[in-house]
Parts: sequence; structure tokens; C-alpha cells
Amino acid sequence: MQLIIDAQLSVTLDQPTDALLQCEAAKTAAQRVIRSQTSISPNTSFSRVAAQDGVGERLWLKADGKIDFEYRAEITISRVPTDIAALASPEPQSIPAYAVPYFFNTRYCSAEKFQPFVDSEFKGTAGGQRIKAIEEWVAKNLTYAPGVSNSETTALDTFAQREGVCRDYAHVLISLVRASGIPARYVSCFAPEVSPQDYHAVAQVLLQDPKSGACAWHLVDPTRMSTPADTAIIGVGRDAGDVSFLTTFGPCQLERSVVSVTSDE
Repeated sequence: MQLIIDAQLSVTLDQPTDALLQCEAAKTAAQRVIRSQTSISPNTSFSRVAAQDGVGERLWLKADGKIDFEYRAEITISRVPTDIAALASPEPQSIPAYAVPYFFNTRYCSAEKFQPFVDSEFKGTAGGQRIKAIEEWVAKNLTYAPGVSNSETTALDTFAQREGVCRDYAHVLISLVRASGIPARYVSCFAPEVSPQDYHAVAQVLLQDPKSGACAWHLVDPTRMSTPADTAIIGVGRDAGDVSFLTTFGPCQLERSVVSVTSDE
């Protein structure tokens, strides 16, 4: 599948401020950047640094006043569909070192507090079948409601309120998966069917092929607004705090954020 992406961002900085941007689709084996253009005005110098787990890049810049950012790209997605239910959860002792941090509690995902719930609600399931059961539970029991959550909302808050946006859905699913003893990480991305259109958030879970024994990350979207075949990954992290499209180290006012993603299908 081919995606056309146009993302625009305007912010006002009250003083010279360092900022990190992570708004570009990553170059990975399953998604090829055919062409892209990133512009920041007024003309501002920036440096590129590898993002978490080497997935994508962040832009470091220092600016003052109003800054306009625009990213345009054409991306080809070649991700092969996988039947997650047929996969197994890897034994903890065999999990690769890079995946170990995705077991731990984080600011937004307190997995250990969900352990009694997952032991009761998803009893009798394991591996990919557990992931499917969790995805179905989140999709069924949460209501997509823009404006009800904010940057402080945790998975526990969303679990109690039973409503939120993609960020909140991802945090709940990640917490339930980690509470089940399976590594899970947060994914920021672009996808054409997201409504209202914006930066999107999904999850990746680490599962094992029972035949080959190989472990791999698999995308899961409990909002059901994207599929692995139409998702362009921007970056990954332990939770939303690791993959914000904008992180500033000083006062900042977000003036405008517009995202457009279209596909050839």
C-alpha cells in the first residue's frame, strides 16, 4: 500500500528553547520512504539523532518565537499480515535484551496493578490468543471520545473512565499485555482511516513463531482504525512519553497541528 502524508505543526516559543520533534515516518524493512521533504521556518538549523530502539529519528533544534514545521512524504507499506492468534508468547529467559524494558511499569502504564484483572478476565488464554482477547476487550469496553483525556491521563485512569483516544487505548492494551507477561511497546504512526485525522497511536507486542522460534514485534490497534498493512510507523517507546511528536524544554504554545494521510486503495 502507498501512503501520501502531509503533517504541519506551528508552535510559539516564548524564549530560546531546545525542542525535539519526532514527526517523520521511519525507514524500516516493512515501510519504504519513496520521497520526503521536511521544512522548518523561519530557517532553523537542526540535527538528527536516532530514536528509541533505532526506529526512526528525532530532530533536535533550538528556536525562539513562532516556528512552522511541515513534513511531506510518500511511503510504501509492505508489511505481511500475520495471524497473531497462532503465535506463542516467548519464555522470559529467551526474550531478547532489547525487549526486557517493555515488561516494566512506566509513567502511564502500571502493568502490575492489572495482574489480578488479567488473571481473571483472560483465564485460559496465552500467547497470541491472549493478545486477541485483550484487543477485543479494549475495543468493546472503551469508547473513543476526543477531549476526555490529557497528557496526564494514565492507563488506570482510562480503565476506570472507559473512554479516551488512541493514546489511551494503546496505554490500556499495553498495560494488560505486560501484566500477562508479554512485552509490549507504544507506537506512534500515521494511518489513512484515522478519524478525526491526526497522529495515531497503536501498540506492538512481542510474540514467537512456534515453528521457527523467532521473536518479532506485531502491530495491534484496539481502536480498529488502522491495520498493519496501512500503518506507517514514526517511532516506538515504553509509553507516549517516549514518542511525543513534540517535546520542548521550556515554555511552548501549540498553535496548529494538521495531519493528512491518504492511500492508493
